[in-house]
Amino acid sequence: MKLPDGMHVLERGWLSSNNIVFIDDERTAIVDTGYKSHEEQTLQLVQALLAGRPLDAIYNTHLHSDHCGGNRILQEAYPKVRTSVPEAEFRRVENWETRLLTFKATGQRCDKFRAEESVKANQKIRLGGNDWVVHCAPGHHPYSYILFCEKHGILLSADALWEKGFGVIFPALDSWAGFKETRDTLDMIEAMDVRLVIPGHGRPFTQVQEAIEAAHSRLNYLEADPLRNAQNGIKVLTKFLLMDKQRVKLSEVPKLLASVPLISVANRRHLSYGEIHLAYWTVTQLKRAGAARVEGDELVNIEPAN
Repeated sequence: MKLPDGMHVLERGWLSSNNIVFIDDERTAIVDTGYKSHEEQTLQLVQALLAGRPLDAIYNTHLHSDHCGGNRILQEAYPKVRTSVPEAEFRRVENWETRLLTFKATGQRCDKFRAEESVKANQKIRLGGNDWVVHCAPGHHPYSYILFCEKHGILLSADALWEKGFGVIFPALDSWAGFKETRDTLDMIEAMDVRLVIPGHGRPFTQVQEAIEAAHSRLNYLEADPLRNAQNGIKVLTKFLLMDKQRVKLSEVPKLLASVPLISVANRRHLSYGEIHLAYWTVTQLKRAGAARVEGDELVNIEPAN
């Protein structure tokens, strides 16, 4: 399915979210800016697309650092750019309340950035000459939103729906929230006339109903035993750290896992492993999944396929 004129999708893989860039006669904008360690590449890609034009707007679907880690460098390169974040997170960004933002909890890096505007439920945003409606999409993140262009049937789904699943249900790692919210979000998407999904990670896809059914099946499996979601969350958080670092001494894995508050919480609540046991289990799981390999005394990242 052809994208509307002025809409560009930069597929970035799994460490950084996809970037969606809009260019029309009136203004330019980007939805989600990728991870901190990819910031230079993000800037180069955006500059190449804009071809000398300024970037006017940044929109973050949610504030996990793989979706907003490029904000700072883009703000420095384009001082007049206006950044919009989910309404519930606006004051947290304005005051840079690291205790309430997710970056430390997930062990992810994100430079301080500013926000000028908040994005609200049911708001219409003009991007690339088309209207996009904001829909709150809690589950993976309690304050995430997705964007739907009814005219073209295109959904920017962030981490609410991928071709094969959805993002980790992080709220369920330290509470009982998240499963119902994820189901409600999937039901909301299913009720839309979506013909093309641009996910937060992975390639765009048109097999929307198949993806929704697969996501529901995955959700049913996780909700049946919250331990499964906790195990998945620990593996994903560790994989993210490994994608960033590329290799880690095996002797340092216990300390690395202990440094991530959300891993510690999930372990304490669901697994109850000691530090060494947790490290051994995590390394074994990553190897079994083909996500990492051991070389000598190091755990080495294996790049995931898109």
